[in-house]
Amino acid sequence: MTQYVYAGAAPWSGASPTDHPGGLFRHAIGSGEWQLLTNGLPTKAEIRAIAIHPQNSQIVYIGTQDGPYRSNDGGDHWERLNLPDAGMVVWSMLFHPRNPQTLYVGAAPPAIYRSDDGGDSWRKLSLIEPVGMVKMGFPCRVIRMSADPNNPNEIYAGLEVGGVIRSLDGGETWDDCTRPLLKFTEQEHLKSQLISDTQAEGMMDSHALSVSAARPGTVFLATRMGLFCSADRGTTWQEMEIWKHSPLSYARDVQVAPQNPNMLYAALSPAAMSNAGSLYRSPDLGQSWQRFDHGVPVKSTMMTVALSPRNEKVIYCATRKGQVIGTQDGGATWAEYPLPTAKQDVYALACG
Repeated sequence: MTQYVYAGAAPWSGASPTDHPGGLFRHAIGSGEWQLLTNGLPTKAEIRAIAIHPQNSQIVYIGTQDGPYRSNDGGDHWERLNLPDAGMVVWSMLFHPRNPQTLYVGAAPPAIYRSDDGGDSWRKLSLIEPVGMVKMGFPCRVIRMSADPNNPNEIYAGLEVGGVIRSLDGGETWDDCTRPLLKFTEQEHLKSQLISDTQAEGMMDSHALSVSAARPGTVFLATRMGLFCSADRGTTWQEMEIWKHSPLSYARDVQVAPQNPNMLYAALSPAAMSNAGSLYRSPDLGQSWQRFDHGVPVKSTMMTVALSPRNEKVIYCATRKGQVIGTQDGGATWAEYPLPTAKQDVYALACG
């Protein structure tokens, strides 16, 4: 069966869809072509999340400006899945670690929905508003979710720009994990204020989080200010001091390797809008790091990482300006697979 990489683009907050058109693209590993997927999708589709079924790579879910969509044939055809609320922009998706029929989607304005039948029906969960929620020029969103593989009812959600919340009962109730993150803003190097009225803005600017089966209850968080870790389910946090290993510390993604729970990957850059980026790898859950990508100049902010669940040597990453970079031999060599001209602001990347 053909193995695909999917890339999703959407205008960044405040950008015109005309100037920064979105779209969903599919690339067969081993080929050099990207195919634009449109059948059943909204006009000028804006893609912010992609999730491939862990047991059947032909089943693909995406998050758009018009809610979630599902394909049962690898992306050739799409159907809209109806959430209880209209007009929700879907930013994140999460499969239950042990039952892929259970699926969570995170949206903007902040909301999380749960389906127990593969997306045919949905139930809105009752969230709390984190104490550190920051008022920005765009609606706060649930930008990433992760579940503990050993305790799958433990779910963590990162809010941009609102910190982290958690559920210990599969999403029925939620706790605020934000207060200890706010304490970091007492340190000068962790203050950041761009378009809000608070210097806590950077610490609340969550981008991604991940949990490893090798260390239950430990959460890894990527924010504007770097990488952070909680060893007690989000009750307390520690700075991982990525700046000791990398000259770039703006963290957009952090993921655990599917085949090795001790391996972390992180997408690092100078800033949200920049002309550089990098992919770093840690073999010991953040104790040491080395730059992993090489040979292809990275021309803008590194936004996302895609790790193949079927082949540990297949790894892709994507930049804000539509540059997709991949290796099929575990990092020995890298190649560039740029999206079509004018396609940029890549928020989502997934590898089947």
